[in-house]
Amino acid sequence: MTVRVALVGANGHGRSHRRRIAELEAAGVLRLVALADVRPIDGDPPVPPGVAVFTDHRELLATRPDVVVICTPPHTHLAIALDALDAGCDLLLEKPPVPTRAAHAVLAAAAAEAGRSCQVGFQALGSLAARHLFDAVGAGVLGDLSAVTTVASWRRDDAYYARAPWSGRRTVAGRPVLDGALVNPLAHAVMQSLAVAAAAGAGEPVLLEAERYRTRDIEVDDTAFARITFRGGLRLMAAVTLAGEEFIPGEVVVTGAAGRAVLEYPTDRLVMPGPAAPPGRVDLLENLIAHRRDPAGTPLVAPLVRTADFTTVVEALTGPGVPAPHLIDDAHVTSAGAPPGRVRVIGGINAVLREAAETMRLPAESGVAWAVPAFTESLLQTTG
Repeated sequence: MTVRVALVGANGHGRSHRRRIAELEAAGVLRLVALADVRPIDGDPPVPPGVAVFTDHRELLATRPDVVVICTPPHTHLAIALDALDAGCDLLLEKPPVPTRAAHAVLAAAAAEAGRSCQVGFQALGSLAARHLFDAVGAGVLGDLSAVTTVASWRRDDAYYARAPWSGRRTVAGRPVLDGALVNPLAHAVMQSLAVAAAAGAGEPVLLEAERYRTRDIEVDDTAFARITFRGGLRLMAAVTLAGEEFIPGEVVVTGAAGRAVLEYPTDRLVMPGPAAPPGRVDLLENLIAHRRDPAGTPLVAPLVRTADFTTVVEALTGPGVPAPHLIDDAHVTSAGAPPGRVRVIGGINAVLREAAETMRLPAESGVAWAVPAFTESLLQTTG
């Protein structure tokens, strides 16, 4: 029987889901039965004939889909996901999934009680090159790991921060919003790095030391450095910016006693000792549907449980007690272009990112002029 699929959040990034759903429908993998969005659904791509359109996800669930793709603002995920599970649906839930470990536990318990699956939209985990790296790390090809680092230098313009009411915000109507360089646009790099640590048997993350910065009038960071220590002693350094100089697409660098690997996560290019990695990615929606048909033979690529460490880090970076990101003085920042395409660029930021990754020191520890001391957060809280 053809799997019935519905999409909640059909505009914005939801358009990419609509295009992928159309491809899978043409291949006979699924049938799109309903779309929902609080705004009128745009025509790119066109809404197929016969597909029901709603503004309320609860009305969409009345069409009895088998699988629901949730691509709404992160702070709305939990309530929609719980309703979909209660309706008997399997989920493809966009990243970041939920804001806290307590919410993660609630969602996991609801999925288990319903007997349904929850796949999280970390598409980069479907990379065959990434899987090759995880397997190699687990097999000890690189020897004992001494460090895992990720570096990315992107640019985001004024329009990016005006794309939605929650963009660049810390809370909306009293609810925590998951935004910021590490948490949202560069979450894939963080998740892949955490997956490397898991493959190495590093244990759970126990300590976060972070510096967060902003170059504009926003409530979250556009530049961030996070040093994460795992129970087994391995350390991870994430150094990223949305106010960058030359483009660094996103690198995950794994250093071990027997070798070094570099994975460029957006392009799936992997350089490491041994055989070349296969090309391509496993599509998360196709994988979820295959898992429905054969749970034992087709494991999920990005099950909710695999993202638990990511949620731990997210909560530590965005919780109510976390200091606001430091505003970098204009003496160190330039503007390029005109609104809404204006970007902000931190002078010398790429060298700072590289130094943090190479030395495992945070900018304040290296004496960077605009840096302020890190905040430290234990990650050993009890899950709610």
